[in-house]
Amino acid sequence: QAQLVESGGGLVQAGGSLRLSCVASGYTSGWYSRAWFRQAPGKTREFVAANSRSGGSTNYADSVKDRFTISRDNAKATVDLQMNSLKPGDTAVYYCAASRRQIASNSESDYRYWGQGTQVTVSS
Repeated sequence: QAQLVESGGGLVQAGGSLRLSCVASGYTSGWYSRAWFRQAPGKTREFVAANSRSGGSTNYADSVKDRFTISRDNAKATVDLQMNSLKPGDTAVYYCAASRRQIASNSESDYRYWGQGTQVTVSS
């Protein structure tokens, strides 16, 4: 059974940066594609970024493209989300997810394993 634990959330001013990290245990990290989703208050959870199982393909939501970067280190079983030029609209709980699929899917239903989430708050 895979377990995912996020870290790195916090409070930051608009224009600032944060780096989220998600560490996996209980499975071989290279077998899974990895992703980040987020859920803002009163809204449904939405896709942010994904990294294919091989690490060779990435996928980003239009709203974060050119500001966020997803990366993974299979040796450390981690996947990170570097977030730059943060906006108040990025405020949300950010969730790490893992899928047995190979592709960098943006579909929530493709992801079987989820972390508990980490809060990101961007002040104006």
